[in-house]
Amino acid sequence: MLNDRILPVFLHAKLALRNLFRQRKRTALALSTVAGGVIAFLLAGGFFNWILETMEETTIHSQLGHFQVTRPGYFEKGLSDPYGYLLPEPEPLPDPSRPAVVTITPRLAFTGLLSKGDETISFIGEGIDPVREKPITRAILIVKGKDLTEADGSSVLLGEGLAANLAADVGDTVVLLATTAKGGVNGLEAQVAGIFHTANKGYDATALRAPIPLARELMGVAGATSWVVLLADGSDMPTEHAALARTFDAHDFEITPWTKLADFYNKTVELFSKQVGVVRTLIALIVILSISNTLSMSVFERTTEIGTSMALGVRRRGVLGLFVMEGALIGVLGGTLGVAIGLLLGELISLIGIPMPPAPGMSHGYTGRIAISPELALDGFQLAFATTILASIFPSWKASRMNIVDALRHQR
Repeated sequence: MLNDRILPVFLHAKLALRNLFRQRKRTALALSTVAGGVIAFLLAGGFFNWILETMEETTIHSQLGHFQVTRPGYFEKGLSDPYGYLLPEPEPLPDPSRPAVVTITPRLAFTGLLSKGDETISFIGEGIDPVREKPITRAILIVKGKDLTEADGSSVLLGEGLAANLAADVGDTVVLLATTAKGGVNGLEAQVAGIFHTANKGYDATALRAPIPLARELMGVAGATSWVVLLADGSDMPTEHAALARTFDAHDFEITPWTKLADFYNKTVELFSKQVGVVRTLIALIVILSISNTLSMSVFERTTEIGTSMALGVRRRGVLGLFVMEGALIGVLGGTLGVAIGLLLGELISLIGIPMPPAPGMSHGYTGRIAISPELALDGFQLAFATTILASIFPSWKASRMNIVDALRHQR
């Protein structure tokens, strides 16, 4: 029974393949249209993928980590009164039996004024543990000077924009002024150990990073406003979130994934998803119109042949199936060719690099790449197959509904 079903499909495929090679120029044009659409889709989608992957990596390894542990309600209400939501000391260290956790490091958020000579400017500060923070700061690039791990406890790092606005340089002495948690005013001298930049120009224009003991002394507090958790692999987030939830009492601690804090990243994902959808739709329309036109011409030229086949006993559904199979073969061959060429072009372009100017909100340009994931490649192939099947339906139906006598008289 199964062989009875497979045999007609095999025969249809064999006949459809022969028919395609009878009109080689037209078939080549159809295949190039499908393959070209798939290539364009893969390259556009691969570029968007690379941007999102880079943004994710940068966001995690410059600011947010994978999780942030805070007091409940800190991100909703605590930003205006951070010291009412302080976490206790000592901070928990990673469990050596759980290698998925790279580090858990404390941070103390604070704000104040930064002075150098006659210049004074406001800043947003983070008190950090330089050693435990180091795995998270891979995307924070020191453009001048040195990191806090190589400096003494009275040193600070300034964002590139903040340093430029203050006209501060490495080695300069600056004064940090802040209102303490109890409402008093406190000031400390610090030396600029280094200047950094990230992918976020706005962050660099206001950010100051200091050793957490210095920040605590300035603000007159103990503890931290958050603990930042970094994992070895982001795919472990669901498992580790459950493990952290078992570790920390939900009444006293709140565990927030980075995705809930990265508003700019989430909006970018939404925007790029819509753009990829538009590209997919445009390519689908081009392929449908092209393949539909190709098969319609084939039906017109083979009208007499179709009439002869039906006169010899071929059923209408057989004619319908034959032309649908031709469309399917164009989709399979064109999709396979497009995916193969797209992957090769993606690797070649990534090897060369795409010089890009600074994007809005960035102070430095970058070299773009193409990241074609297996899911994107499969999506491109499915796009080719689905659109060619859809494009073949009307010409195939038209061929199957022909009147035998009229078809035999065609072009006589």
